[in-house]
Order: sequence, then C-alpha cells, then structure tokens
Amino acid sequence: MAGKNEIWLLRHGETAWSLSGQHTGWMDLPLTEEGERQALEVGAALQSKRFAAVYTSPLQRAAKTCALAGFAPQALRVDNLREWNYGSIEGRTVNDLRESIPGWSIWTHGTPDGESIEEVYARAGRVIEIALEADGDVALFAHGHLLRILTANYLGLPPRDAKLFALSTASISVLGWERENRVIRRWNLQNRD
Repeated sequence: MAGKNEIWLLRHGETAWSLSGQHTGWMDLPLTEEGERQALEVGAALQSKRFAAVYTSPLQRAAKTCALAGFAPQALRVDNLREWNYGSIEGRTVNDLRESIPGWSIWTHGTPDGESIEEVYARAGRVIEIALEADGDVALFAHGHLLRILTANYLGLPPRDAKLFALSTASISVLGWERENRVIRRWNLQNRD
C-alpha cells in the first residue's frame, strides 16, 4: 500500500577515506576490496527481498554497492541521494579539524563552502516523498551522513538530531511504521563480526 511501505537504507561499502575517517562528500571514491566484499554481503542478506523501487546515489561507491548487491538492473540514480557537500572540509578528519577548532563537530560547526545541514535535510525530504509514493518497499543506496539526516527528517526530528543515528559502512537499516507513526524498524545491521 503506497504510503505505508518500508524504506530500506543501505550505506555503501568501505572506501579508503571511510576507513581513515576522512570526510567524503562529493569526492567520487571507489570501494576498497573490503568494501566490494561488504557489498556482496549486503546482496546475500537481501537475496530474498523484493523492492518496488531501488534508488542509488550517482556516486560510484553507492552505485557499485548497489550493483554488487544485485540491484543495478532495477536501480535509478537520484542526485538527491548524494552525500553532503562538505566544501572545504572534504578529505579532512575530525581530529585534524579539532586541532584548529577545539570541539569541532559537523553537527554544530557545519561545512564552510559546502551545503548547510538544512539543505541536505531538504534534499532528503524530497527522497522520502518519492519513496513513500511507491507501491511497496523501497531501497536507498547512499551515504552515512545523508542517510542519518534522511532518518531525522522521516521521524520529524530537527536535522542536527541526525547525530544520534550512527551508521557503519555496508549497513542495513529500515524505516517503517507502527500504526500511523513513522518509526525505525531496524538499525545499522551488518553481516560482520
């Protein structure tokens, strides 16, 4: 039934920068070998799952995760699923940033020369609208911060509350319903030890 379907959030597999903790926004990095293995595990975990629609970020780390998971033939690339544009903090780590700005956090200090968190929240809202129009469950292959902000939007929380929803690479999370309430059904599931 359209409007009561689940939205499955699938974060891309490991990249060199996700491994090192560098902010990876619009930089189009490939998956590592481990990231490709993780993507295959996502596919194995979802092998019996059928989706009414599959959407992926156009960035290769998400698109390749989608392909290796076996959903490329069905997937549509959606620009609004791109990761947060980090501007001048692209490629930098939290520790690096805290050397010059004590206590720095993306949730409180933002992204100079990049997108505001409100802009990402608005993009995520447009994705939710499309997902809820589907006649069944929807898969979104995308990125950590974007999916966290999308979750806050889905739950009606302010954008900065996305800081509460940590996501590992190649994780599976599910947004759904309990009666008329939007809820988290599953969060940050992984097929790893």
